[in-house]
Amino acid sequence: MGYIVIVLVFSVIGGIISNRLKSKFNFYSRVPLRNGMSGREVAEDMLRFYGIRDVKVIEGQGFLTDHYNPANKTVTLSSDVYHGRHIASAAVAAHECGHAVQHAQAYTWLRLRSAMVPVVSFAARAQQFILMFGIGLFFVNSNPTILLVVAGVFGVTALFSLVTLPVEFDASNRGLAWLNRSGVTSGQEHEGAKDALWWAAMTYVAAALSALAVFLYFVMQYLGSRD
Repeated sequence: MGYIVIVLVFSVIGGIISNRLKSKFNFYSRVPLRNGMSGREVAEDMLRFYGIRDVKVIEGQGFLTDHYNPANKTVTLSSDVYHGRHIASAAVAAHECGHAVQHAQAYTWLRLRSAMVPVVSFAARAQQFILMFGIGLFFVNSNPTILLVVAGVFGVTALFSLVTLPVEFDASNRGLAWLNRSGVTSGQEHEGAKDALWWAAMTYVAAALSALAVFLYFVMQYLGSRD
């Protein structure tokens, strides 16, 4: 029951933050950049500034699906960001290029997160298995070993979420610093870009807190089963 409550509470919080992010993105999508640059142009200029010539900027699909893929070195921008000539597109493009700069400079937290991906993928599959067979069964027997395994599986996810935080905040800081230094955004434009990226970061904070709460819940269940 405790697990369900935690999931529901953080689902509501995550939904509120997600809606706020969409609202911010839509608002800043209506505020054009004074220099008229598109998201693609912003991304390409930032990559050139850092001397990164082996990363491609491509157009993707969906809404707020923008990401950097270190495996094939591509910055994928959703259509509105790729073609958009507004504050939101500049902020998102600069943020994703911030990840490309992290990769090029071997940023420690990004390397750690990338190294964790195989383990996290296994943990995610294990979580699906646990939920599929009804996690309540584990508490009927209050088996410490099983609870320890469950805590460990969710602990991996929590650790990954926490490691993700400095990666995301640093990417935003790099992107915002370049936008300011290059003059792509200034004054109210820059404040708008900062506001949009702050709400994007909050989605990762909510996810990390949720994962940490679930992990701590199972740790407490494990400790209680030993009494």
